[in-house]
Amino acid sequence: MLMPMITIIGAGRVGASTAYSLLMNEVDTEITLIDIVQGLPQGEALDLNHAAAILGKSVTVKGSNDYKDMEGSDIVIITAGLARKPGMTREQLAAQNAEIVAGIADQVRKYAPNSIVMLTTNPSDVMVYVLYKRLKFPRERVIGFSGALDTRRLAYYASQIIGISPSAIIPVVLGQHGENMYPVPEASMVYGKPLSEFLTKEQMDEIVKKTIQAGADITNLRKFSSNWGPGAGLTIMADAIKKDRKTVIEASVYLDGEYGVKDVFVEVPVVFGKRGAEKVIELNLNAEQRRKFMESVEAVKNNLKTVPPQYLQ
Repeated sequence: MLMPMITIIGAGRVGASTAYSLLMNEVDTEITLIDIVQGLPQGEALDLNHAAAILGKSVTVKGSNDYKDMEGSDIVIITAGLARKPGMTREQLAAQNAEIVAGIADQVRKYAPNSIVMLTTNPSDVMVYVLYKRLKFPRERVIGFSGALDTRRLAYYASQIIGISPSAIIPVVLGQHGENMYPVPEASMVYGKPLSEFLTKEQMDEIVKKTIQAGADITNLRKFSSNWGPGAGLTIMADAIKKDRKTVIEASVYLDGEYGVKDVFVEVPVVFGKRGAEKVIELNLNAEQRRKFMESVEAVKNNLKTVPPQYLQ
């Protein structure tokens, strides 16, 4: 009988960072890295096993070029895809990465049909829709990673102004993971008080701008996109699923009437447990907040039009 494990498809920067974070937090005892590049996942696995030995972590990492080795996985994390380059928007990646995601989905459906699948490939709200349509899994088992990163970016930038720990802030970012995301500092909280009570209008505008531009800023500074933040975010999501924590984490999930929206993946607060994205938390948005949220939702729907239809079947 196969033991449950976490499989990461894609052994690049995000995949390797995720594996390291999972290892450090001992979320599972076995992690499998899969990549089409010969030697890459095996080399990363060997290095990670050495790290585990040094740090005394009871985790084994395996590397493979064969999708069959994901058999038995209860969580599959997809990080594979073309990377975002300086000056490139997430949306420009859509048509190119749709083919990659669709092909991986076929392999996951074949070898890990009972798994919960999380995806980071950009543009993530569009790619997770491709994944969902291709997998045909229940919606709670198909999750787009993004909200865990975007919300904590907002918390980080706000904390630098206020002078408190980011962990003291409950941040809200809704809609698209991209240039049209909707950070909502006025709905974010600090121990029961609205974040807006700690910041001026100009400061709130500043952290909104920084949150939206964060990914591009990292890419422009070092010439490749973020990996440590996604690795950390995927770890808390996987941990919440593995340990049935019922933790509320923002993620891009399929809406089927929540917020008055259907047939689209966008960032919203979600209860994470053993079944995956178990419940969408619906926030009470005022008229202006709802207008901005719907604009962000429409941006995702428009980006879906760039995906060749054969990848949505």
